[in-house]
Amino acid sequence: VQLQASGGGVVQAGDSLRLSCAASGGTFNRYVMGWFRQISGKEREFVAAISWAAYRTYYKESMKGRFTISRDNAKNAVYLQMNSLKPEDSAVYYCAADPPVGAEFGPNYGYWGQGTQVTVSS
Repeated sequence: VQLQASGGGVVQAGDSLRLSCAASGGTFNRYVMGWFRQISGKEREFVAAISWAAYRTYYKESMKGRFTISRDNAKNAVYLQMNSLKPEDSAVYYCAADPPVGAEFGPNYGYWGQGTQVTVSS
């Protein structure tokens, strides 16, 4: 499956952004989907994930309440709504698909898209 993330940009602290990830070439509605981010000089970290039918969502604890993951299986898309953005949220954000069962928080997803840069200025 191919993943294409978009929606990044430069915003002010406190602003919101909605990232999108379009999937093609696979059975999208069977995949757990996730968002990760990588801050320059640091390891890639888990942000959020969503089950294939959106019954379950998973978040890194520090992002609960500000970030919301959702999906539209009819459009083969997953989204990350980010509110109250902070400068420390500046990173390259990646979407990913198909982690091992029970490993939604880990890095071993089967498919990755290219990243989209989010820069939050103070």
